Amino acid sequence: MKLHEVILCASAPSASGAGPGSIHIHDIQSGSSLASFKQTNTRSHCLAVTESRDGLGGIMFAAQHDKSILNVYNFQKDQLALKIVLPEKLTCCAVDPKGQFFAGGTSQGRIYIWEISSGVLYNAWDAHYRQATVLQFTSDGAALVSGSEDSGVSVWEVSRLLDDNLQNELPVPYCTLSDHTLPVTDVVCGVGQFPTCRLLTSSVDHTVKLWDLRSRTLLTTFHFPRPISHLAWDPTERVFFASSSGDEGTIYQMNLFKQNKSAKNAIVEAVGGGGVTDIVRIGDESGDASKKASIDVGQRISALCISLTCTLLLAGTASGIIHIFDIPSHQPLRTISTHQDLVITHLSTMLRPPDLVGHVSLQIGISSGSRNVGQGDVMSLRSVVPFDRTRDPRKRETREVGMILPIQDDSSYIDPGDYPDDELFRDQAYFTQQMVPTANGANVSMQSRVAELEAEVLKLRDQLGKVKSMNDVMWETVVKKVIKEGKEGVPDGVEERKRKRGRT
Repeated sequence: MKLHEVILCASAPSASGAGPGSIHIHDIQSGSSLASFKQTNTRSHCLAVTESRDGLGGIMFAAQHDKSILNVYNFQKDQLALKIVLPEKLTCCAVDPKGQFFAGGTSQGRIYIWEISSGVLYNAWDAHYRQATVLQFTSDGAALVSGSEDSGVSVWEVSRLLDDNLQNELPVPYCTLSDHTLPVTDVVCGVGQFPTCRLLTSSVDHTVKLWDLRSRTLLTTFHFPRPISHLAWDPTERVFFASSSGDEGTIYQMNLFKQNKSAKNAIVEAVGGGGVTDIVRIGDESGDASKKASIDVGQRISALCISLTCTLLLAGTASGIIHIFDIPSHQPLRTISTHQDLVITHLSTMLRPPDLVGHVSLQIGISSGSRNVGQGDVMSLRSVVPFDRTRDPRKRETREVGMILPIQDDSSYIDPGDYPDDELFRDQAYFTQQMVPTANGANVSMQSRVAELEAEVLKLRDQLGKVKSMNDVMWETVVKKVIKEGKEGVPDGVEERKRKRGRT
């Protein structure tokens, strides 16, 4: 089955230090474990994943909590692929959607950004006054959003962070969102290209705020009874879930639409959008309405996410249990208890990687003769180079980027030895031909221009021949008709006198 959704979760030892942490991939329907990756100890927002696509395998980056080490895993092996020594311990990290750049934040509020394929440190700057708690790239990778314990949220344009001409200047954020009064706990970027997308941020100050990045303004503030630790936003941006940071384990559901009953015809309209003064308070409803708007887990929630189908809500707890709820009814469907006595620090869902160790997909492959090659043989490992610990402008100029092209079908491959000589010379002439400007300013090849003019001359000659033949036919027809009419219109006496004059 190609479209098989799985759960990616990370676990870490609790305060009591019971056992080592790990990364697991579970089947979302049965909860069974499909793969596990050991030797890791990550905290919240410290696991970044690039999925397998375009013939390249996926990569997982796990920042270690107790040391300045970054563990790198790929889906094709259940062992540690690479261990990178970092300049500082990271408190959060993120990878852009294309898997080109890795960003990490530290306890000092400093942010680093590396190029994954070359290991070059592109930028490092003091972004916040206190610890960076969360990093997120927008869906198009054009901006990096950072949240901090200093209650600030900053949006950074990636193009400016990578610009060689701005390396000697302190990076300036695209905007700074400073309406929170206590540490920021989570950030979720909406769909769409930057800056047309919206932003959702949560804080210990009991609020979740919705921002418009185009206008750099606050749209709505949602006030909750308890501090908020994690967010999960529906991709359609119709509803979001916010979990409290207390031991009671409450998940609040906030619909971003409502039904206007005052109108004659019941219509659905958006919630909020009034700006700084617009505050929506959750928990002021009556008893039944309050129960419908919340889910009681009974344990402290340490991770939260929504399935790809937007029908399931997944909540990881500090006791190592993963709860799966049905979103429309809030009914618990199943629990995964594989990680008991550990803390679930990361939860996300994705399609099962075709190159997953032990579960290689044979349905997505290429054929070489009569032998079917599985995707595990086709997918290449992404190039990951140990990251630089200092910035070196000279290395940026001379950096080498490793690139692996996806394998193509053998039927479309042409051996250079089988290339016919006439086609080789013709193609060589095409790529080396001289370009000349035309009347409209566009550049075309001289050979194509000559061929075009020759074709036009042949066309004109053909048209000229047709016109000449038509003219000859018309002339012959007219002359014969005039001669015939002349002979028939002359009287007999006149013709006789002409003959007599001719005799004399």
